[in-house]
Amino acid sequence: METYADLIECEDVLLFANAAITSTGQREFHSAAGEQRLSLAFLHDYIHGNYPDLYAATLALDINDHNAALIIANLLKRGAGLPGAGDARLIAWRLARMSPPRVYRLFQELRRAGVNNRRTRAIIRDWLAARPDLAFDAVKYRSALKSAVRHAHLRPEGELGDFLFAPFRRARYEAPLLEAWRRAHYDKNALYELPYTVAEGFAARHGISRAVFLERVAPRLTKLERLRLTGAAERDGVRTEADLAAMPLVRLASYVLSLAPDVRARRRAELVAALRAAAARAAGARAGTWGDVAAVLDDSFSSFGSPVKRRRPLAVALACHYLLRALAGSYRGLWLSGRSDPLQARPTGPTPLGRRIIDALEGRPSLLVIVSDGWDNAPPGLAGEVLRVWRRKLDPAGEVGIVHLNPVYDAEQIEVRRLATVVPTAGIRDAEDLPALVELARFAEGRTGLAELRAYLEDRAARR
Repeated sequence: METYADLIECEDVLLFANAAITSTGQREFHSAAGEQRLSLAFLHDYIHGNYPDLYAATLALDINDHNAALIIANLLKRGAGLPGAGDARLIAWRLARMSPPRVYRLFQELRRAGVNNRRTRAIIRDWLAARPDLAFDAVKYRSALKSAVRHAHLRPEGELGDFLFAPFRRARYEAPLLEAWRRAHYDKNALYELPYTVAEGFAARHGISRAVFLERVAPRLTKLERLRLTGAAERDGVRTEADLAAMPLVRLASYVLSLAPDVRARRRAELVAALRAAAARAAGARAGTWGDVAAVLDDSFSSFGSPVKRRRPLAVALACHYLLRALAGSYRGLWLSGRSDPLQARPTGPTPLGRRIIDALEGRPSLLVIVSDGWDNAPPGLAGEVLRVWRRKLDPAGEVGIVHLNPVYDAEQIEVRRLATVVPTAGIRDAEDLPALVELARFAEGRTGLAELRAYLEDRAARR
């Protein structure tokens, strides 16, 4: 028999997990960056102070890198909560999944905060030892790597040590990247052997035109750099072909939404094929196994997001549309605007969630997924009332599964905004996490409790 305290703990952990999935401390449509950071900092302090074991275990969930870095920093900063061996393994696993710039920023934050305990030094040492090419890091993240090495009391020997602390001591380096960096100071051709972000600085120093630089550096661009530079390169008359289908689904959706409507129409076959291929890859073996699925997708004006997260909520909805289509045996997607062509989605108009939920439930699908920031306003509160009546009067047995996925953290309410207490809400950032989030949402329905949630988190952590 679970106590009231157990129920509160379960609710608190789910609330934190949703926040850690969605919020990046940046400005959203309804809240400023300062509000987001303050609200998020309170949640981290509250969960870490009250549930330290579960706080560390949330690293095993699909939380975003911003919150993963905050969790790791808090675990290492506070001596009383110094992670044990199991947590240290989980931290190492999470650091391996994070982008190198994010990890180096975390190490720099630990150095500024004066966190230099034995566990911290060991974590930095092991992460650096696992890097596939420290010469690459030395060129691309030289100051950050040097800071991490000093903070962990490491003494790199040979060329790497010389490059970090006395780069011009050697007349020549054996490592190709280090030697290319040295030659790029006086040889224009050498800069094209360097990573794009490093080569860009040398190109400006040598006065090389943007068009010439992009054309010659194109073979060294990563997938994401190709995607990010496609528009700018085409304006300079340079083609940087990107393998769109290989992109993460939400990032690809963001790229599609950044294109002008006429460009989307002209490239329809290419873009739709890429979105479907990315969705099929994300669905994997689950493709076509979810039965009859309906989705209500938010393309109201608030799906614009903010200037720093431009069209992010809409991109999540578009990505979920294609992933649900791949997962479902039969699928019906309903956009709030009534738009029938998802490729031409744009943020516009009010948020009539209640009406579209009625339309979706008319067909009694086996699963209804609602992707929205939850600001139901046409009329206000209709969605919650529709869901309440449906669950309590028309479908008390729960034959139709309903899940609300919210890509936006509500700083004022300190949670992702819910539509109704009778329907579980989970935060979402990347569409690839959708199947796991639908699984996690069952804990918010009240059908499972703290023991099951703890077992779920422990299982996820053990598999990392």
